[in-house]
Amino acid sequence: MKFLLFTFVGVHLLFLNSGKAIYKNDTSQRTFEEIKEEIARYGDVAKAIINLAVYGKAQNRSYERLALLVDTVGPRLSGSKNLEKAIQIMYQNLKEDGLENVHLEPVKIPHWERGEESAVMLEPRMHKMAILGLGSSIATPPEGITAEVLVVTSFDELQRRAREAKGKIVVYNQPYTNYSKAVQYRVRGAVEAAKVGALASLIRSVASFSIYSPHTGVQEYQDGVPKIPTACITVEDAEMMSRMVSRGSRIVIQLKMGAKNYADADSFNTVAEIIGSKYPEQVVLVSGHLDSWDVGQGAMDDGGGAFISWEALSLIKDLGLRPKRTLRLVLWTAEEQGGIGAFQYYQSHKANISNYSLVMESDGGTFLPYGLQFTGSEKARAIMKEVMSLLQPVNITRVFGDGEGADINFWIQAGVPGASLLDDLYKYFSFHHTRGDTMTVMDPKEMSVAAAVWAVVSYVVADLEEMLPRS
Repeated sequence: MKFLLFTFVGVHLLFLNSGKAIYKNDTSQRTFEEIKEEIARYGDVAKAIINLAVYGKAQNRSYERLALLVDTVGPRLSGSKNLEKAIQIMYQNLKEDGLENVHLEPVKIPHWERGEESAVMLEPRMHKMAILGLGSSIATPPEGITAEVLVVTSFDELQRRAREAKGKIVVYNQPYTNYSKAVQYRVRGAVEAAKVGALASLIRSVASFSIYSPHTGVQEYQDGVPKIPTACITVEDAEMMSRMVSRGSRIVIQLKMGAKNYADADSFNTVAEIIGSKYPEQVVLVSGHLDSWDVGQGAMDDGGGAFISWEALSLIKDLGLRPKRTLRLVLWTAEEQGGIGAFQYYQSHKANISNYSLVMESDGGTFLPYGLQFTGSEKARAIMKEVMSLLQPVNITRVFGDGEGADINFWIQAGVPGASLLDDLYKYFSFHHTRGDTMTVMDPKEMSVAAAVWAVVSYVVADLEEMLPRS
């Protein structure tokens, strides 16, 4: 998962080519009461999906499928052999599951490897620090970088103390208020430190909780600014160094990083469908990303999201259901490097944007869902509230704002309604991008419930007579 900034794109909504014009200028031929009555008729179908996923023969299936993949393949870093092995395994899995139009869409993706890395505090005492290099970081010289530390808590403080930074290692001890604010230090920390002459930067891990666990992630260099090595450190070490300097101590660290950046590698987005019965060219997209960082197993981020998205189609197929619109599963590649696979998919498919009714991504954990996050018009939100009411049997009916995901934001910013699962983000960011992201974090019952929510929402929206209205 990565916090991204996107350019807003104006989109012209057109008449759709199948049958009749479903929506233009957010108008429908039917009243909301008629749509509400139509949705209510899906109560028995929703119960059947829930029963199969949570209590029936498909109980725990998404968990077991995920465990088999991540135990077999391990982490799946962009450009790695592990990722490509996982993609080929998933391609075969989807074909064997009986899904339709299973295929791979080629993508060029970044290839970076961290190599050996270490950080040792030499003064005021010896202390070996836990670190993880940040994605796309350059290496240090073979002998490492040994320098005094400047600890700051914000970019503003760094600017105020810019004269002190030259020739030093900048350590960021920024507070964690929420992910979107704190992650800016991981993404921009090296660039801002380099601008004031620092030799390297160490960033306090972007984490809601820590047991001395560094959290990796992507960072971005800037043209015209020197590239310096950068890594994340634990919350505990960042806070300790902040206390030390407040007492007047001088801190010296030796940093060694063997990271390497290679030429872009060949990869694929993995696609499967249940083809629509009446409007096959219209699409409800469900998704998660198959790549991960190179630590842990990538079970939570985002194996869970990828596998409940597969499970949603499996549940619908197992019940013999075929919605009016095509249900399309996409397992993204290279999300962690900035939504690379998703951006290339958007570029390839945006000509058909008027045919996308809803884009869905699960990339915030598959713990017990609180509800659905949704972005769209007020009329679409009202429809989604009715759809979520079908999940009363599992007591998950709330619709929140800000439906988003790094891989679907391209579509959302262009006007397509978007949805994502909302669950325990405190727990999610405790394990996010760490060695602790393993199957031990996952709960089979919670995954089954998340899959049921995903399947009910995607099926009903795909089967409604009309597409979701846009503003």
